[in-house]
Amino acid sequence: MTQVELIMPKMGESVAEATIIKWLKKEGDAVAADETVLEIATDKVDTELPSTAAGILVKRLYNEGDIVQVGKAIAIISTGGDAVTEPAAIKTTAPVLTETIQKEQVSSPIQEVINIERKSASGKFFSPLVRNIAKAENITAVELETIEGTGANGRVTKNDILAYIPNKGKQTAPVVIENKPQPAVIKETAPANGAVHTKPAISIGAGDEIIEMDRMRKLISDHMVMSKHTSAHVTSFVEADVTNVVQWREKVKKNFEKREGEKLTFTPIFIEALAKAIKDFPMINISLDGTKIIKRKNINIGMATALPSGNLIVPVIKNADTLNLIGLTKQVNDLANRARNGKLTPDDIQGGTYTISNVGSFGNVMGTPIINQPQVAILAVGVIKKKPAVIETPSGDLIGIRHFMFLSHSYDHRVVDGSLGGQFVRRVADYLEQWDINREF
Repeated sequence: MTQVELIMPKMGESVAEATIIKWLKKEGDAVAADETVLEIATDKVDTELPSTAAGILVKRLYNEGDIVQVGKAIAIISTGGDAVTEPAAIKTTAPVLTETIQKEQVSSPIQEVINIERKSASGKFFSPLVRNIAKAENITAVELETIEGTGANGRVTKNDILAYIPNKGKQTAPVVIENKPQPAVIKETAPANGAVHTKPAISIGAGDEIIEMDRMRKLISDHMVMSKHTSAHVTSFVEADVTNVVQWREKVKKNFEKREGEKLTFTPIFIEALAKAIKDFPMINISLDGTKIIKRKNINIGMATALPSGNLIVPVIKNADTLNLIGLTKQVNDLANRARNGKLTPDDIQGGTYTISNVGSFGNVMGTPIINQPQVAILAVGVIKKKPAVIETPSGDLIGIRHFMFLSHSYDHRVVDGSLGGQFVRRVADYLEQWDINREF
């Protein structure tokens, strides 16, 4: 009987671990090659993990809610023989604690030896990573029981215990629900630079509803705050006359859909203009690593996509500058559809070098988008509106109705100066304004 390990795959250059959301197969179940065995989540995307071989799932090495390092075995699959037997002494290794936790000095030179069981007396499950952190921080099993978990079935996650550590041993006042606001101010831990940040206490009124963030919203929140702390954001605005684009699309969209089987939206048109402008200004297509500027060879454009849940995800069109308008349309529609249906793969959201966000789809005139790290710039396109405008002709100026939209370009002022940031967004507008009304597709 041959046994095959199902390995946690590498899912992008910045992804080192994944969380098991749900097992779809039990021990003893038959699995076919490429059949989904479990669902996993990274800090980028949720996805399904298929079996690499046909056989019997004889051992699940981790439980739902566990965090597993890339390259670790998740399960054992038997690919031969009639009997389903338990593999001999399969040893599981707890994920390595990869974060350095700054600990306060302990007054007593002797630290208590902490013994925390995998499952508490109340039935609460603690993953190997959580137990390792608890032992390192001298958190007892009794304390661990009091931590409110945000994982599956209320399990305590790595983020839960790390959030608990700064307040360890402190008494927390009970929440009093009343109609009067309470303008108290809570001081947070001083950061390394000595500055003290404060935030107002949140008063809770009668009838207020408290909603816990879902996992994806927490990740988006962390990513947005990190970006604002990382980059010096500046935004430049340009108003573009896109009358030719609107009229051309209106003229060709029915034949385009009939011939190509795809709806022609404005997004691939914007992305084409964006890719051309990036080729003209390649220093927009960079990342910053400390004091080193990484100039990207490929132009991979991410498009911010709203999900039915209200969350946001950014699938990436790889090598956008090498695709014609038909190719861009097919890519845009495919990625948008799979994003809304939860069918994106980890590779679909990796490797972006620049991002576009269509705030006009919500009826917004303009926006000030936050840079998608580790990129250095992002473009928001606003709603297209008809406006009266002065039209210059050889025989004089006229007043006419034109279609206008705002382009909002946010960029990292550490490496992109106002001249480059402003010229770039102006060039995108130029490509849209110079659109050939007689263009063939």
